[in-house]
Amino acid sequence: MFVQEEKIFAGKVLKVHVCTMEGTEWLEEVTEDTTIEKLKEKCLKHYVHGSLEDPKTLTHHKLIHAASERILTESKTVAEENLKDKDCLLLIKKRPPLAPPKMADISSEEKKKQENKAPDKEAILKATANLSTRNTDRTVTQHNIRDFQTELRKILVSLIEVAQKLLAMNPDAVELFKKANAMLDEDDEDRVDETALQQLTEMGFPESRAVKALRLNHMSVTQAMEWLIEHVDDPMVDTPLPGQDTPGAAAAPAPAPGLSATVLGARARLSSQASIEEAKQDELTEIFKRIRRKREFRPDSRAVIALMEMGFDEKEVVDALRVNNNQQDAACEWLLGDRKPTPEDLDKGIDTNSPLFQAILENPVVQLGLTNPKTLLAFEDMLENPLNSTQWMNDPETGPVMLQISRIFQTLNRT
Repeated sequence: MFVQEEKIFAGKVLKVHVCTMEGTEWLEEVTEDTTIEKLKEKCLKHYVHGSLEDPKTLTHHKLIHAASERILTESKTVAEENLKDKDCLLLIKKRPPLAPPKMADISSEEKKKQENKAPDKEAILKATANLSTRNTDRTVTQHNIRDFQTELRKILVSLIEVAQKLLAMNPDAVELFKKANAMLDEDDEDRVDETALQQLTEMGFPESRAVKALRLNHMSVTQAMEWLIEHVDDPMVDTPLPGQDTPGAAAAPAPAPGLSATVLGARARLSSQASIEEAKQDELTEIFKRIRRKREFRPDSRAVIALMEMGFDEKEVVDALRVNNNQQDAACEWLLGDRKPTPEDLDKGIDTNSPLFQAILENPVVQLGLTNPKTLLAFEDMLENPLNSTQWMNDPETGPVMLQISRIFQTLNRT
């Protein structure tokens, strides 16, 4: 009996299930050493009933393994593609490539873009050259649309002066301001983001360093982590920030015992009353300095470096960041522009004879709030850190005062 040579050396015969998008199904027998290209050709001949008149038909189709959703490589064999008996294959026509756009379409599209393009400065000047000029008073317009945040700083500067005078007249002024100083320390402790602190301590950083890093980097975990890594060998890394000394160190300058001795002496000698008042004023001044020092502006170190790399001097960079609330982009525009307002303008208060300031001082809620040391503390903080305004607006003691100031401003601004 004669047997064909290819039948003798053929591999294992598999039966695969073939489907088309039109719903046609059949079983195709194929050996393991058959290439996918040959298998596809057999499938197409079955699909078109034995005729492949168009040679492109073969290249325009592909076989997909249904279970794994992968396209079979035509140069590989059935065995190399790891096809099994009774596997299901999909015979699918390839999507034709997108036709390139015609030149006429491109030119019309470009023309449309040019038509929709905004005019440049030269085109505007050319189109308006024959128009008559009109002098408009832009200063009045800007004054009418002044915003609360811009005016708030001037209001705060003037209110701080009033609050200091009112609190200084109180017989217990020294104790009140010591209380304000203690509030400041307590507030600094509460300001640390516990979640951010936990993330850093879980990384292995000491808690004291993590707290310092978070305060220096506005509670940003990423920036604080980078700061800790950069300063790991810094001998000053554990030095407390200004206003965060140990309780003993913070209490050292307070001359309370001396003051008490002076008061006792004043009871015996009325002539020493002047020295008592002088000591009291000195202590108040010292406490004021400590409060202001703790709330002094701290420029963003990254913004300082970035702006100095552009060629600006460190002092003018710090001024720019202070004027623009540590916003790097705004500070850059300020440095490149007319530099208005100036840093000196930030310390100017509102006209104390203006209707706005008089209305604020006449408000009972504001009057009561100005006798509270915490209100002074809030004003000082917002003056140097405007981004903290929201915190003080939500505070039960300072929030009502800020709300009244805002309402009075909005009412007068509309009229």
